[in-house]
Amino acid sequence: MPSPPSSIPPSPFPSSSAVVRALRTAGCVFAEEEAELLLAAARTPGELAAMVDRRTAGLPLEHVLGWADFHGLRITVEPGVFVPRRRTEFLVDQALAQAPDARVVVDLCCGSGALGAALAAALGAVEVHAADVDPAAVRCARRNLAAFGGRAHTGDLYAALPAGLRGRIGILTANVPYVPSAEVPLLPAEARDHEPLVALDGGADGLDVLRRVAAGAPGWLAPGGCLLAETSERQAGAARQVFADAGLTTRLAVSEELYAHVVIGVRQP
Repeated sequence: MPSPPSSIPPSPFPSSSAVVRALRTAGCVFAEEEAELLLAAARTPGELAAMVDRRTAGLPLEHVLGWADFHGLRITVEPGVFVPRRRTEFLVDQALAQAPDARVVVDLCCGSGALGAALAAALGAVEVHAADVDPAAVRCARRNLAAFGGRAHTGDLYAALPAGLRGRIGILTANVPYVPSAEVPLLPAEARDHEPLVALDGGADGLDVLRRVAAGAPGWLAPGGCLLAETSERQAGAARQVFADAGLTTRLAVSEELYAHVVIGVRQP
């Protein structure tokens, strides 16, 4: 059930303590940090009151602010678009370590385009493409990739990509949905109620989309190019096998600090 309105008056400008109190009452764990961000973003008392009301009603903070902090970038995030997770920064770092000289980057299941933008920012002069089945996500990705000359395409996985990318991709990221269908109702309400199901539900075992991505990867990767996907600890072994079955040389990278598990597959020359 949504939390009650914050009851913060539109004037005078509310104090930080009033905002913190409203957020804490609504169950926001990081109320102090969130209050600072909301106070910095609001231009008027009325706007602040509206933002606090949206947050206390359960909208993800990033959707309230209109952006997410990801790998040193401010990524535009519109309502209804998957919010990039901080743990996924580990996937970006692994991609850069695996292929520091990559010149073509593709971000499948791109959501906001955060992965493509972060990689483009780090690699410099690079050709970057992103793709998603959700038109709202693609609109968002176009905005985030514009500064890097990137392109975002609407469509189902590889079918959305220009044919000229075949055999040229140095880094292929695929932050695919990997939550098993039966576990989607167990997700936190912020994700379950405000992010698209297509970005969360990975099928019966959570690996349906990953299998499709891995099967097509060898035909799109350049020799030595790599595919990276995030998974859960429980699914990591099965995900590695999916990559191996597709003919990729695989390894698993783990960050205990971020509780992140990234499967990496390389197309051998």
